[in-house]
Parts: sequence; C-alpha cells; structure tokens
Amino acid sequence: MAGSDKKDKMIYIRSEEEIALMKISAQVLGKAHAEVAKLIRPGVQTKELDKVAETFIKDNGGTPSFLGYNKFPASLCISVNDVVVHGFPSRYELRDGDIVSIDCGVKLNGYHSDSAYTYPVGNVTPATRRLLARTKESLYIGVEKATEGNRVGDIGYAIQTYTEKFGYSVVRELVGHGVGQNLHEAPEVPNYGKRGQGPKLYEGMILAIEPMINFGKKGVVQERDGWTIRTVDRKPSAHFEHTVAVRKGKAEILTTFEYIEAVTANTSLMIETSELMVA
Repeated sequence: MAGSDKKDKMIYIRSEEEIALMKISAQVLGKAHAEVAKLIRPGVQTKELDKVAETFIKDNGGTPSFLGYNKFPASLCISVNDVVVHGFPSRYELRDGDIVSIDCGVKLNGYHSDSAYTYPVGNVTPATRRLLARTKESLYIGVEKATEGNRVGDIGYAIQTYTEKFGYSVVRELVGHGVGQNLHEAPEVPNYGKRGQGPKLYEGMILAIEPMINFGKKGVVQERDGWTIRTVDRKPSAHFEHTVAVRKGKAEILTTFEYIEAVTANTSLMIETSELMVA
C-alpha cells in the first residue's frame, strides 16, 4: 500500500531473526497473490478477489494488513485502468482490455509484508502491455540500488530515469515506505529523486519499493471516498511492489512473484520483460 502518512520518523534496523519472520509473512503474501491471480479474467467481480485473498490469509495464520487500516474497508487495494492505487473492491466486473493492480499486505508473527502486481485482462493493447512490463522492470532497477551505502534518492533516480525515457511519468504524491512491525514506517521511498540524496541506507533496513507509473501525465486526483487515486488525464497507470531488505552488495527481495508467475505463465496474464529483469 502506497503511503505518505508516516508519523513515526524513526528508521528501524531489523535483526536477522526479524527478517526471517518477515520472510514467512512474505511467503503467505506471495501465495495469496497467486490465489487471486487464478481468478483474474473478464467477468469476475473485484469483490470476489478480495474475499479469496482475505480467506487465504486468515486460513494461513495471518491478518490482512490493509483491512481496517485508517478505516480502509477491504483486504486488497484493487485499482483498475486509470486508478493508480487504493481502489476499493466492488461489484465491478473486470472487462476484456482492462488492467488491474492488486496490492496486498500480510501481518504474521508481528511483522508486515507488502507487495503489488498489475495484470492485463484479456486483450490489452500492446502499448499498455509495454507500460506494465516497463513498470515491472523499473521495480527491479530500483531494488538494485537498495544496498548499504546508497541513499533513498538513488532508488528514486533509477526508477524515474528508466521510466521517463519511454515517455511515462512518475506519480509524486504517493511513495514507497519502510515496513516492519508497522505497515508504514520511515523512510519514505519516492519513485523519483536525485542520486546521493535522502536518508542513507544501512543493512537491515526494510523498504517497500513500489513504482507507480502513469502512461500520460504525472498528476493524480483523489476520489470523494478519501482513498481512490486516479490519473488526472484518465490514462492507465501501473503499479508493482516488493518488500526488500537492504544488504551489502545486493538487496534481498523478501516478497515474491514466483507463485503469481507460476499461475500466469503462458497465459494472457503473463507480463513479458527482458531476460535481465526476469532473473
């Protein structure tokens, strides 16, 4: 879940024991995403996806991180087409040509994990499929910078420069964040920025890195429900997210798309990316 409401400014360094607990949470989260992925098709109501995720998380000993968070009414943020983030599950039936972002969090053993994935539904235009693929690639490009000695600005700079070269724009109002015993912790992790600026990264920091990339203009508007964020020009937006541990030399991705991609392989849901980024 994208955030900009972090009140606690303390940046936590997590122990190996804490990181191990977060990995357990992240495994349940990855499998919950896969259960949702199995159902994504034209005609399915988005509230059905939410019910499946909530049931799976609870059956596996976890708690949906989003449900009740600042009065959010669901376990999933489900954002369709021009909705960037924080869309509500509803009776809306997915349609051929839609894209849908599924953002989910799990709290287990006292620790949260947070990840998001955007799916093409049926026959999506090649240009929109490229938006999804490049946004996903930008996530891994940002993750590469989550190493000890770098700064938060290095992550944002990497994401911004990669996506903007294709003519896309980066949402400014919503950002990634620290994650741990609280869903949203310091530091904020924007998807834009300057190299060498922002908080310094140390091994054991846990970050939710989540590019939110618009096909058109960077501007967004908030709906009257107080949550739903749409693009100002109503063009599509893509969103991918991993929970990542800062390490020396190479970041460690705690969440996983492995279970999602086992479901989507060789289907219309599959997002093709370069060989470099699939690794």
